[in-house]
Amino acid sequence: MSTADRPVGRADIWASIFNRRMAICLCIGFSSGLPFFFLTQLVPAWLRRSDVSLATIGLFSLATFPYAYKFLWAPFMDRFVPPFLGRRRGWMLITQLLLIALLMAFSRLDPRSDMDLIVLLVVATAFVSASQDVVIDAYRRELLPDRELGIGNSFHVNAYRVSGLVPGALGLILADLVAWSTVHLVIGAFMGLGVVTTLLIREAPRAGEPPRTLYAAIVEPFRDFFRGHDLRWGVAVLAFMVLYKLGDNMATALETAFFIDMGFSNTDIGAVAKVAKLWAAVLGGVIGGVAMIRIGINRALWIFGGFQIVSILGYLALSTVGDNITMLFVAVSLEYLGVGLGTVALIAFIAKLCSTSFTAVQISLLTSIAVVPRTFANSITGFVVEAIGYTPFFFLCFLCAIPGMLMLLIVAPWNEPAE
Repeated sequence: MSTADRPVGRADIWASIFNRRMAICLCIGFSSGLPFFFLTQLVPAWLRRSDVSLATIGLFSLATFPYAYKFLWAPFMDRFVPPFLGRRRGWMLITQLLLIALLMAFSRLDPRSDMDLIVLLVVATAFVSASQDVVIDAYRRELLPDRELGIGNSFHVNAYRVSGLVPGALGLILADLVAWSTVHLVIGAFMGLGVVTTLLIREAPRAGEPPRTLYAAIVEPFRDFFRGHDLRWGVAVLAFMVLYKLGDNMATALETAFFIDMGFSNTDIGAVAKVAKLWAAVLGGVIGGVAMIRIGINRALWIFGGFQIVSILGYLALSTVGDNITMLFVAVSLEYLGVGLGTVALIAFIAKLCSTSFTAVQISLLTSIAVVPRTFANSITGFVVEAIGYTPFFFLCFLCAIPGMLMLLIVAPWNEPAE
């Protein structure tokens, strides 16, 4: 009996959870999330406190476009090796040092007089942050054995989410006590955790050789992705990436406005909804990661996807009940438990699909495609809600989640043999 086929016992589960690889996933996950939440939580608050208009602040979301297009320069990072620390660690250190400098550079600017420079700095930070994600995603795939893809990606995702507390909570609290320039310096210093981690770890043992040419770095990952499969399978995988989380992305796109329209106060939303959102997503990620050690990634996609669909009905129920604080807590907890479960399963599936020879390009491409539903949801759901109302809208979200589950019949069959 092969190692992959033998039953997974309690000792295997504990060994998969408590090891050095999981500690690395936690640290690099934190380093990956911090600059993203700096841009999406701290910078908007800083601008608004400086009397920048909501319309201008909304446009700043367009400045983070590098996260959706990072696959365009991923081949460059796969092909060229820095002259120190190796291919993955070298790029990690470069991007992390640049991020420290960029985050701290915000302390030198004033939104009242330096808006053009702030826009450029936001774009530069997003570009370098997305580049760090490219190399961290590749390193994590090369670091984790297949059996630990679920739990390892769970640790990464949860650390990514928790990092948002630094700019989103600590940063805002500090802003009431000290100048914004000091806040930017303090938050930027937290990127030092990534630098220390990069200096302490080693290159992943499963890393392949870099492509010999830039042309090969661009073309070979796509050839490798389709090798052994037909075009129908490849198209099905890409469609699955778009559809699997479409329903819950639509359901959560306007949730804060939904809560307000239901009659909840800002305190209700901040103290109940946001707290429930964080603990449920983290708990879902932990449960999902541990469960995948035993049930595997394919079956996790089915089970967690099913829960992900049903959890949307909590928001549907809330839309009929209205201003009920208990129902708010239950609905948000169910929804984000499903979000946490579905996210770790999808990320583990993406990692499983990618070859350790072309990790940077393949993972960057698939994760970029996976954010399409979020972009789509953010752009059209407001029009849909205004046209049909909240209750029919959430039922529509439920229906939109079903096609992604049907795609599992092709891309991740329930009884697919273990590798």
